[in-house]
Amino acid sequence: MHGTVDGFSYGLVTPLVAYLMACLGGALGLRCTTRALLVAHSWRPGWLALGAAAIGSGIWTMHFVAMMGFSVAGAPIHYDKPMTYASLGVAVLMVGVGIFIVGYRGATGTALFTGGTITGLGIASMHYLGMAGMRFDGKFEYNTLTVGVSVAIAMAAATAALWAAGQVRGFLWSVGASLVMGLAVTGMHYTGMAALSVDLHTTGTPSAGDSPAGLLAPMLIGPLAFLCLAGVVVMFDPLMVMGKPDWNPAEHKPGVPAHPHTPHPAGLARLRTRRKVTHHESRTPQNR
Repeated sequence: MHGTVDGFSYGLVTPLVAYLMACLGGALGLRCTTRALLVAHSWRPGWLALGAAAIGSGIWTMHFVAMMGFSVAGAPIHYDKPMTYASLGVAVLMVGVGIFIVGYRGATGTALFTGGTITGLGIASMHYLGMAGMRFDGKFEYNTLTVGVSVAIAMAAATAALWAAGQVRGFLWSVGASLVMGLAVTGMHYTGMAALSVDLHTTGTPSAGDSPAGLLAPMLIGPLAFLCLAGVVVMFDPLMVMGKPDWNPAEHKPGVPAHPHTPHPAGLARLRTRRKVTHHESRTPQNR
């Protein structure tokens, strides 16, 4: 028996909020990735890891915010928590692999293709593993062609986002890139949902259950709190926000900090004063 699926139980509210969550995670992750390209190698892993966690948490939150609007008529839905959280771990891990490849090899050529592919597969894996964690009296069936399209969208979105992060430009550049990434990731989600059909096992009287929002909201608290903390890190780091558009990645040599240590302003002032005095003394005849 085919079940009736409703993916928009709350109208446009859940797609819009899901899109904003994808944009937020993308913006934070891209700025962290860009920041990693502006520091010495000793600091780079930390920024890349933070970027991976931000993007992974953002797309995971996007997915389950969107799933708040998903329901199957006559079939209460529950979620297997270990598998649901495992989908978050897969997203962070695979996105992290892609980001680290680009962070150390650069956002060009083979490294960009490999990193984008792995990151995109991570996004798709998170989606379908999260769907596998749903429990109801029936089973999901997927259209293979549409699933393939959704995976291709995820890979293209991830590659474009990593390329944008590797350009090391200003904050507005990353905001625009995150808006595009959010649109692509959300589009991937709903393309994947379009591939879905439901086969119900029960033929009896439809039963009621808890609302999807009531089931999912408690699980979203942790990732949302993390995104807020990551946002605080971004807001209080001027270099993170503004970037350094005058830095050229092609001029950076492996093993050398992207930006050498800049002397303290007070030290620069003393240096200028010393130079002026020296210059003045060189032009003044010595007293005999």
